Amino acid sequence: MKEGGGDGFVRADQIDLKSLDEHLERHLNRAWTMEKKEEREREREEWEIDTSKLVIKGVIGRGTFGTVHRGVYDGQDVAVKLLDWGEEGHRTEAEIAALRAAFTQEVSVWHKLDHPNVTKFIGAKMGARDLSIQTENGQLGMPSNVCCVIVEYLPGGALKSYLIKNWRKKLAFKVVIQLALDLARGLSYLHSNKIVHRDVKTENMLLDRTRTVKIADFGVARVEAQNPNDMTGETGTLGYMAPEVLNGSPYNRKCDVYSFGICLWEIYCCDMPYPDLSFSEITSAVVRQNLRPEIPRCCPSSLANVMRRCWDANPDRRPEMDEVVAMLEAIDTSKGGGMIPHDEPQGCLGCFRKYRGP
Repeated sequence: MKEGGGDGFVRADQIDLKSLDEHLERHLNRAWTMEKKEEREREREEWEIDTSKLVIKGVIGRGTFGTVHRGVYDGQDVAVKLLDWGEEGHRTEAEIAALRAAFTQEVSVWHKLDHPNVTKFIGAKMGARDLSIQTENGQLGMPSNVCCVIVEYLPGGALKSYLIKNWRKKLAFKVVIQLALDLARGLSYLHSNKIVHRDVKTENMLLDRTRTVKIADFGVARVEAQNPNDMTGETGTLGYMAPEVLNGSPYNRKCDVYSFGICLWEIYCCDMPYPDLSFSEITSAVVRQNLRPEIPRCCPSSLANVMRRCWDANPDRRPEMDEVVAMLEAIDTSKGGGMIPHDEPQGCLGCFRKYRGP
C-alpha cells in the first residue's frame, strides 16, 4: 500500500482503528435511535383515536384522577376513562410529568394485549388544547392536562360488585371455578408476555354479558424486570398486596399470584378479606404474623389448597399461573362444593363468627 499523499492511500499500520470503531458506533447508535423513533411513531398511530368518532355519555365510575364514562367510538360501545390531572397551577410540573408517564406506561402495555380474559383496548388520546369531544349535550372541551383511554364496554360491571350482590346466597361451585379460571388464564397470558399487573383485585376485573371475567386497569402494570431488585415499592391495594410488596422488598410476577389467591377466596366466599382491620393492622399482620383470610370449613380441599399455595409467604413456593390454571381445571365440580350461606342451618357459622359476630 502506498504512503499518504494525493493518491488517498494510507499504510495499514497508520490506520486509527479506535477512531474507526468510535465512528462506526456513533453511526450505528444514530441508526438505532432513528429506527426506535419511527417504531414509536408507528405505535402512536396504532392506538391514537380520532376524537371526531367519539361520543361520551354518562359517568359510570369515579377515581382519584378522573372519571369513567360510557361512550360510543366509531359505532362501538366503549368505556372512556378521562384522566384529569387538575387545573393548571393545582399540580406541580413533577406531579403532572409523573401522571403523564403513568398514562404512557398504561397505554404502552395495554394496546399490545389480545386475550379473551383481558379487556380489549380500543385507543387513547393525550390531551390537547384544541381537543373537544361530542357529548349528548353538545361539545366538551378539554384542557391539555386531560387525556382519555378507551376500552370495550363490559355491561356486567366489576367482579367485586357481582360478588357483593351474591353475598347472602353465595355462588354455585361451577360458577366459582369458571370465574377463577377466567382470571387465572388472563394472568397466565400476562405473565407469559412478561407483564406484571401489580394491582390484581376483584374491583379491577370486569364481566361481560356471558359472565366472562376480563382483566382491566393497567395503570400500574409494567414489564417484569429481569433483576427483581429493580421492582420495589408498595404498589397495589392493601388486602391483596403480597408480603414482599408490603415490606418494600424486591418482587416479581409472583406478587400477582398472591393477589390471585386472595381473589379466589373472595370469589368463593363472596366476602371481603380483613373487613375489621385498619390499613396498618393489615400490613403488620400479613407481613409479621402471616395473616391470611380464614378458609371456611365447607371449602373443598382441592380449592383450599390452591388458595394456600398462591398466598404462601415465600414467593418461590407459589405456583406459576399456568400451574394454577391446571389445578383449577382438575377440580371436579359435578358434586357441588359451593359456599354454604352462613344464615342457613347447615351453614358454616363457625367460619364467620370472627367476621359476623355470634
